[in-house]
Amino acid sequence: MVQLKTYFQAIRESSLRLQKAGCEPASAQFVFMQRKGWNQLKWLLNIHHPISEADNKQILRDEKSLLKNVPPQYLLGFAEFFGRRFKVTKDTLIPRPETEELVQLALQKGNRNLPLKVVDIGVGSGAIALTLALERPNWQVVGTDISEGALEVAKENANLLGAKVYLEQGDVLRPFKEEKFDLIVSNPPYIAYDEWGIVDKCVCEYEPEKALFADENGLAIYRKIAEQAPKLLKKSGIFLLEIGYSQAAVVSQMMREAFANKREVEVFNDLSGKPRMIYVKEHYA
Repeated sequence: MVQLKTYFQAIRESSLRLQKAGCEPASAQFVFMQRKGWNQLKWLLNIHHPISEADNKQILRDEKSLLKNVPPQYLLGFAEFFGRRFKVTKDTLIPRPETEELVQLALQKGNRNLPLKVVDIGVGSGAIALTLALERPNWQVVGTDISEGALEVAKENANLLGAKVYLEQGDVLRPFKEEKFDLIVSNPPYIAYDEWGIVDKCVCEYEPEKALFADENGLAIYRKIAEQAPKLLKKSGIFLLEIGYSQAAVVSQMMREAFANKREVEVFNDLSGKPRMIYVKEHYA
């Protein structure tokens, strides 16, 4: 009697092939469980059961894509962010855990009891803007992005999640040059082009280049933001930026100069201990 392959064996074999090819072995199980809608308990309950032919074929199809460095989130068509599922496509970045920390800081620093006016620069999939709108329904959240494709994804996510946001195509803050905001937040492109060779293949080969890389050693978009933000931030407003781990000093100084040293600038580390967020607030004497 032929012994049928179990779910554990199928995933283990796929994981080993991925590892041998230099790919992330855990991706096989991650993608499979996401497709099935299984949590860890469901996995443990089925781990030694014979795998169905359909499931085995799906694992092999996904393995072929993973071997080509396709990010699991693009393969699935969604990414988890702040406990919600966001559609992602080749027009949008895959939301990262570090950006969840930026959102958490915005929620902590922004007054939850007031109807703050908030803008997200470079909205992408909408992860930041939509999360803020959903976590703080009394905040008025708007977002900009230069990419029409990204805005379409953000609008779709807003509809799927029931988030009330206003989205406008444009470069940095130009669509809102007559507005005044209580909170400006952004995770802009900040990787320098000369770092292309050290970025993971699945990132540089599949995620949108314009959402990742910036001229002037990764500082070009920060300069645009520094030029535009002071005119749009209310006196009592706050400003939060995600930065690359080596950019804290230069971006902090850029923001001090942009606000003519009339604002306090603070750097926050991420959970890995790396400088990751710039916080700009009203200066108190």
